[in-house]
Amino acid sequence: MHKQIKRDYDAAKELYASHGIDTDEVLEQLKKIKISMHCWQGDDVNGFMNKDQVLTGGISVTGNYPGAARTPEELRLDLEKAYSLIPGKHKLNLHAIYADTEEKVDLDEIEPRHYTKWVEWAKVKGLGLDFNPTCFSHPKSDDGFTLSHPDKEIRDFWIEHCKRSRKVGEYFGKETGQPCVTNYWIPDGFKDIPVDRLTPRKRLEESLDEIFKEEIDPQYNLDAVESKLFGIGSESYVVGSHEFYMGYGLTRNKLICLDSGHFHPTETVSNKLSSLSLFSEGMLLHVSRPVRWDSDHVVTLDDELLEIARELVTHNLTEKTHIGLDFFDASINRVAAWVIGTRNMIKALLRAYLIPTEKLKVAELEGDFTTRLALMEEFKMYPFGAIWDYYCATQNVPVREEWLADVKEYEKKVLVERV
Repeated sequence: MHKQIKRDYDAAKELYASHGIDTDEVLEQLKKIKISMHCWQGDDVNGFMNKDQVLTGGISVTGNYPGAARTPEELRLDLEKAYSLIPGKHKLNLHAIYADTEEKVDLDEIEPRHYTKWVEWAKVKGLGLDFNPTCFSHPKSDDGFTLSHPDKEIRDFWIEHCKRSRKVGEYFGKETGQPCVTNYWIPDGFKDIPVDRLTPRKRLEESLDEIFKEEIDPQYNLDAVESKLFGIGSESYVVGSHEFYMGYGLTRNKLICLDSGHFHPTETVSNKLSSLSLFSEGMLLHVSRPVRWDSDHVVTLDDELLEIARELVTHNLTEKTHIGLDFFDASINRVAAWVIGTRNMIKALLRAYLIPTEKLKVAELEGDFTTRLALMEEFKMYPFGAIWDYYCATQNVPVREEWLADVKEYEKKVLVERV
């Protein structure tokens, strides 16, 4: 470790200690939090099950930066590079379409054996695994409906796919020794104003009840349900709205997934966490960055990310909340996108731990809002960066922007060779 990094850390440590913050203990707490990094940033949400299938479901990936992964092996290689530049041990979030098998298999036929190579790789790397059924980019989702489809045959296809996805999640949990969060999102909805909003939601409720009928030990698999405000092709009505899934999750003891891009532009996920935590089994976050709409931009260290992290840390919600990322950008180096977004999520959590929360709570309770505001503002300028640099150095990953040279070299040697 460079001596200057240690000197800066020691000076910052002393400053934070004057406010009752033990930075050594903070870093120990930070090590325990696992971020679930999403595989689909690496190949623009194409997957490996059907090379000819066009991306659908109101999802769009823009850009043509060279080097997208074309095979599971290439994707794992890219992931390894990204993880080597991110401090801590984390998880990987897989979609069903990323099955690694030579067998021709449809979504309603997937089995744990189709993901064995992912499990073997994750165990070697010390990673946990999360999972998602893929209810899009398939001929049986082309009209925009899946689990709420009026055609029972199509509905049954997707129910079977989701049932099998739970079994894959259970397999992941047993093999890795870490619970797999299996998250359910569907694109179902109407472009224009519907006459009947209720019946599709009844069908969705019935489908979900059928999917979750089998009890699976939560030490292996945890189910989560994810809402959305609107999507391309479902601008006027989404069957799986926030209200629907909040009610469903609370009454069925499922994790409720909050995606930071799935709400009205003036709504914030951070403001929902404390309320939902009082009543929910647990929460799943899909941390993204919406620009104008749910455009899934790479996560930056913006105000909302900092506030999400502050809510989690202030209210001790890190154990009750599973943190995942969800963005996809093909206009920049895809490995860099992973590194930037994941490091920013960890930075936000670190900064939240470095706020004198107890002192601020006392000031607030006593009605001393002047002190509250003054300290919250002054701590924005405290030497948080020195703590971050030290953490990266102790975790044997590059400090500050040093990681970028590593990614650029990887691009020259590996990514540009992909045609």
